[in-house]
Amino acid sequence: MSTLYLLHKPYQVLSQFTDREGRATLADYLDVPGVYAAGRLDYDSEGLLLLCDDGELIHRISHPRHKQPKTYRVLVEGEPDDTALQALRRGVPLKDGVTQPAKVRRLATSELPERQPPLDPRRHPHTAWLELTISEGRNRQVRRMTAHVGHPTLRLVRVAIGPWRLDGLAPGEWRREPLHAPARRAAKPHHSPQRRSR
Repeated sequence: MSTLYLLHKPYQVLSQFTDREGRATLADYLDVPGVYAAGRLDYDSEGLLLLCDDGELIHRISHPRHKQPKTYRVLVEGEPDDTALQALRRGVPLKDGVTQPAKVRRLATSELPERQPPLDPRRHPHTAWLELTISEGRNRQVRRMTAHVGHPTLRLVRVAIGPWRLDGLAPGEWRREPLHAPARRAAKPHHSPQRRSR
């Protein structure tokens, strides 16, 4: 029976299992043969990554046609005003076309563990957290969107893909989800989070 794995990908880890340059990969955290990532997260991004041994499910999750909404918590430079947030909600022009409207709101706190290594507050004294939900999958899209409205992204953490959520997973931890679970229950862990020692 196929199984879906939810992994909290740490900062500066590749979304693949091997690397010729010796950088950290998924193999440092998940020791399950025959699974592949449904989509990717950039090396310098963190958060939820879904993996599975079912090619059809991977396609349904990752293909843009299925428009699985993806939610991110984003630490940006400066403090975006209402005009900037409205631009993100309407869609912003990028080199590869105007983005679809996003859901965005300010957050008082990210409720996330500190990144390792942490950001230097002396270099970035004025920052703000946003929660941003998009249904597209363009390359580095969220970073380009916030830069377009004048607030470069400093930290990017994906907290949800469709019904699946990062809840309860520390960086490097993972859990299994049964594929037959209803969508409304998919965010709940059915096994204790597991972490592979590096």
